[in-house]
Amino acid sequence: MSELTALLIERLAQLAPITVEVTDDSAKHAGHAGNTGGGHLSAKIVSNAFSGLSTVARHRAVYRLVADLMPARIHALSLVTSTPEELSSTNDKSNNRNLQ
Repeated sequence: MSELTALLIERLAQLAPITVEVTDDSAKHAGHAGNTGGGHLSAKIVSNAFSGLSTVARHRAVYRLVADLMPARIHALSLVTSTPEELSSTNDKSNNRNLQ
């Protein structure tokens, strides 16, 4: 795990995530125009803190936690945010499709 990935996971702990997966995609984007050297990260976060929030509000909550890291340390951050209920609902639908 890279230092940047560990730092992001540490920051996301404030959301009390049930699960969090962070991927460092920086190698795929090395040297592209406009990149000032910051990393490209993807995060999948499941948290009760997202209950009742729109997707935009969820992303804003995450960005507030890492604002000081952007754009110098983190150049791009791709997010998938969900509640445990949403994840359970998605899994149930997927399992039902597999049974048919």
